[in-house]
Amino acid sequence: MRERGLIGRGTYILLFNSAGELCVHRRTLSKAIYPGYWDVAAGGMVQADESYDESAARELEEELGVSGVPLQAHERFFFDQPGNRLWCAVFSAVWDGPLRLQPEEVLEARFMPIADVLHQAEKIPYCPDSLAALKRYLQQIENAQ
Repeated sequence: MRERGLIGRGTYILLFNSAGELCVHRRTLSKAIYPGYWDVAAGGMVQADESYDESAARELEEELGVSGVPLQAHERFFFDQPGNRLWCAVFSAVWDGPLRLQPEEVLEARFMPIADVLHQAEKIPYCPDSLAALKRYLQQIENAQ
């Protein structure tokens, strides 16, 4: 899809712990897009027969081993970058249990304070699409206060 310049649908699940820290993970070097980058969200492409909600639950379980948690839906937005054009749906969830990483997609993961994540993202490569999702989420939270 990306190779042909088509627009896809993607989900972004921001996983927090009860202390408000965000789970960030490093993508494997075999990923087709953003290999080795840090990522602020679990997620991926919505399959043809899936809803955004179904995709979010599937991706969170596949990548981080988290299932059975309520997913809070947030906004949808369009992300447009050469090679990555997506209608994006943002979700969040809270999880204090262990993570079970998908070895084909995730090298490592950890929870970090959001301020530290944003600071780190200025210095090392983070996936721009999930970073856009996080920034939009934070803006939405700020506007609601």
